[in-house]
Amino acid sequence: MRLDDPWYDALASGWGELDGTGGFVPAGPHGSVASQRGHSAADIYLEVQRSEAFQEVRRRYRRFVVPATLAFLVWYLAYVVTAITAPGLMARPVAGAVNVAMVAGLGQFLTTFLLTGAYARHARLRRDRAALDLRWDTQEMTRGIGR
Repeated sequence: MRLDDPWYDALASGWGELDGTGGFVPAGPHGSVASQRGHSAADIYLEVQRSEAFQEVRRRYRRFVVPATLAFLVWYLAYVVTAITAPGLMARPVAGAVNVAMVAGLGQFLTTFLLTGAYARHARLRRDRAALDLRWDTQEMTRGIGR
């Protein structure tokens, strides 16, 4: 963790900063300052969005989410379609009063928890650090605009 994280060490512009004479800095329009420097926050965010690092984070996200979502939807629809089209199969007992439908229904819950854990692990190992670095770089670039 960085101790000089820009999300925590600076107040938002116009929110209680003193101007050196003991008075508060007036919150003025940021557009005039940004236009003098040539880059607005929108330009910086568009630049970051077009960057290879951002695109790689998005690719990593899509590579996990799209197949996982499709697999879960197929699994869910298979459960629903089977329950509608083959009620005899779903009513078949597995152990005592527990039937195939109950096992498959509990499997839906288990799959949800496993998918949530897999998503959190994937995000932690493959995206969080890169996304944090992008956030840090973006904040560093936008830091001088409002001042």
